[in-house]
Amino acid sequence: MSQNSVAGDLPALPRFFAGRGIHYGWVVAAVTFLTMLVTAGAVGAPGVLIGPLQQEFGWSTSDISSAFAIRLVLFGLIGPFAAAFMNRFGVRRVAAVALTLIAAGVLGSFVMSTVWQLMLFWGIVVGLGTGLTAMVLGATVATRWFSARRGLVVGLLTASTATGQLVFLPLLASLSEAFGWRSALAFVLGMLLLAAVAVLILMRDRPSDIGLAPYGATAPAPTASAAAPQTLGAMLASPLIALKDASRSGIFWALFGTFFVCGASTNGLVQTHFVSLCGDFGMAPVAAAGMLAIIGIFDFAGTVGSGWLSDRFDSRKLLFWYYGLRGLSLIYLPFTSFSFYELSIFAVFYGLDWVATVPPTVKLAADRFGERANLVFGWIFAGHQLGAAFAAWGAGFSRTVYASYLPAFFIAGVLCLIAALAIVSVREPREQGLVPAAA
Repeated sequence: MSQNSVAGDLPALPRFFAGRGIHYGWVVAAVTFLTMLVTAGAVGAPGVLIGPLQQEFGWSTSDISSAFAIRLVLFGLIGPFAAAFMNRFGVRRVAAVALTLIAAGVLGSFVMSTVWQLMLFWGIVVGLGTGLTAMVLGATVATRWFSARRGLVVGLLTASTATGQLVFLPLLASLSEAFGWRSALAFVLGMLLLAAVAVLILMRDRPSDIGLAPYGATAPAPTASAAAPQTLGAMLASPLIALKDASRSGIFWALFGTFFVCGASTNGLVQTHFVSLCGDFGMAPVAAAGMLAIIGIFDFAGTVGSGWLSDRFDSRKLLFWYYGLRGLSLIYLPFTSFSFYELSIFAVFYGLDWVATVPPTVKLAADRFGERANLVFGWIFAGHQLGAAFAAWGAGFSRTVYASYLPAFFIAGVLCLIAALAIVSVREPREQGLVPAAA
């Protein structure tokens, strides 16, 4: 069948792109990239809010960090159920609901005046919304829409999450410094609206919905009715059953534990407290956020490269180097004078490893758990966010009690070195799908 005849059988939007030689999977991936980029920007916004909230309301660093830790816990724990929701209701609906929840939490923060309101809006509401668009969204889209170049797509979508958390920070810091922290949140709201419009217009749930096979495949993928649980109870139970079965595997606990360390050494620590840490050494918030932007730029290159490498090399060896280099960079940071030169060295090496761990972790999960990989990866990602919450609270505690963030950074570096040694002890799965594909 010719390309033109195939295009003629498609709905209008897919036909438009097919006529130009573009598989619609790339359009869905682009919308997913934008959605994860914007929601990650909302996740990263607290990095520039700690100082302004302390000045306006007099809240302690520990109190503010506790609210942000709740957000990180929910961000992770919702992941496995987000995968089930996407299987049941579709990616498009779940993404639209998530963007609405995040916008509601940001709007509520305009009128907050007490710590419990901060915990409600930024801890619970934003935590639930961002949890629905966590890395599970990227893994689901890559699995459904791509048979070829899946590792590259996972790398790109993963990079969007970390890059959004970091690249938006300089702009948010500038807006907050010039016009107040509420102006920075107004910008976040505008970006959320843009992403919601893109999702409603361009997002589709599965290739089969528009008569396509996944990119690189010749046969159509399973339809939604064949892939999703048939009842609400089965949908809600599926992540728990997947956890029960996966917990019998040593690989699961190795990935869960190392991803706990990954979250503790990225989202919870550097993303949340780096700007405040630099402020302790006399660096302006805009300049510190600029360093995070440099980390984000190198992270994008590192994560996309990691996706390419994970299709070609042993994932365990890649993770050994990623965790090892990240640990050394974090141990190096407390011994610097926080000059521009020394921070730039840290930004380059740390940035290349920021979330380069995700593609090989996803690959190990997919090789071991087969069709249920997205549900199991949701629980592994929950470990990531539990680690992030632990570090977000722990670093705030360190700053409040010891008047320094540096012990938290040193401990995170040591944990990364332990994770590097732990991951090489994992045995490669002898066959795929060792955990049953259905309950």
